[in-house]
Amino acid sequence: MTEEMIIAGFGGQGVLSMGKILAYSGIMQDQEVSWMPSYGPEMRGGTANVTVIVSDERISSPVLTNFDTAIILNQQSMDKFENTVKPGGVLLYDPNGILKHPTRTDIKIYTIDGAKLASEMGNPKIFNMIVLGAFMQVKPIVKLENVIRGLKKSLPERHHKLIPLNEDAITMGMKNVVAK
Repeated sequence: MTEEMIIAGFGGQGVLSMGKILAYSGIMQDQEVSWMPSYGPEMRGGTANVTVIVSDERISSPVLTNFDTAIILNQQSMDKFENTVKPGGVLLYDPNGILKHPTRTDIKIYTIDGAKLASEMGNPKIFNMIVLGAFMQVKPIVKLENVIRGLKKSLPERHHKLIPLNEDAITMGMKNVVAK
C-alpha cells in the first residue's frame, strides 16, 4: 500500500501540522514516510501545502506531480490541485470559502464542514483535526491510536492537555464527512 497525498490551504489552517501528524502516524505503524512542506514567505494567510507519502515499501522520491488524495482547504489550492488527483483518487475539501466546486467525474469527492464544526465545538484551532478525521474515515491508512501517538510526538509537551480535544475533533470529522 502506498498513499501519495497533497494537503493544501492557507497558512495558519494547520496544513503542515496535519501532514506531520500523518507522517508520524505512518512511522508509528512501521511504514515508510515522506513529509515535504511548501509555503510562501508569508506566515499566516499565505498559501501552504505539504506532500505526504505513506508506504509499505521504500519511497524512491518525495517529489510528486499526481496524487492519490488531495485535501483542499481554500480556492487557490482547489484551482491548483484539483487536476492533479489521479483518476479513481479522492478529493476531500472544506466548502467554506470555495466558490468553484470540483467538477471532475473520474474521482471520488467528499466534503467536511471543518470550519463550521470547529466553531460549534468552540475552538477554531481544531479545524485541521476535524479534516484529518474526515480523511481517516474516507481512507483509513493510519489507525487512530497512532494518530494520537503522532500528536504526542508533534505537539510540545505544554500542549498535551489539548490531545483529548483533538481526539474529539478527529471523531467529529469521521462522523461528518459527506460523499458528493
